[in-house]
Amino acid sequence: MEGRGVGTPSGARARAFVLERFHAIGLDTLATGSLERFPVAPGGATEGANVVVLVRGRSRPGRIILVTAHYDHLGVRQGEVYNGADDNASGTAAMMAIATWFRQHPPATTVMFVALDGEEEGLLGATAFVRDRLVVADSVIINVNLDMVSRSARQQLFAVGPKRYPALLPYLARTACSAPLALMLGHDQGWPASEDWTLQSDQGVFQGIGIPFTYFGVEDHPDYHRPTDDVARIDPGFFVAATRAITLFVALVDQSPAAAESARVVSP
Repeated sequence: MEGRGVGTPSGARARAFVLERFHAIGLDTLATGSLERFPVAPGGATEGANVVVLVRGRSRPGRIILVTAHYDHLGVRQGEVYNGADDNASGTAAMMAIATWFRQHPPATTVMFVALDGEEEGLLGATAFVRDRLVVADSVIINVNLDMVSRSARQQLFAVGPKRYPALLPYLARTACSAPLALMLGHDQGWPASEDWTLQSDQGVFQGIGIPFTYFGVEDHPDYHRPTDDVARIDPGFFVAATRAITLFVALVDQSPAAAESARVVSP
């Protein structure tokens, strides 16, 4: 879809695809609907939009696990299409798979899925979501953000966040024991000092208002932000393993949310 640039017709086509897929899964929507539109250019000359859906919790509907992934990418630049297969069609597709699993296995806690727009232009969608207060921030237990989860030469998926929120470590330890790949900690506060990913994707906006987060992603590869980030370069086995690991992590938080709830007492 021509790189899904925010505020472009191709971005709108991608959004329609995401919305149709979420509806096909059978997910619930907010009273205000599934789309949250926001201006991109000054004066609102163009707009982006987040897609917001959820699976309502059986016993804790007022508590929310917020799963996010941005669906936009760089679009067309100097005549070349930047497809962004790993960045971040992979995270969006993984989120769809996770949503399907929770639709089939109803959670105790509400799991909200937000396909965010405008990440590549400065976390615009996440900023709009926080600004518009579609949910009360205090109701969100954790933000689980997915950004680039489909390929790794070292077969490593990184989980960023527990250095700031140590209460999340038990969930990641249990996930690592069952994950069909190497789940790594790092790129967090203090390690390595020059590569803290906290503010490099949408989780940075939620962390900024005190919501604990875990960000799942891979290290940059040679096709990062290049026209060669194509679907042919995705590793299907790694993608499936990563999606299963992230699903398990979210399920563990849903089953035993107390530790994640306690993470809020740690200063971001």
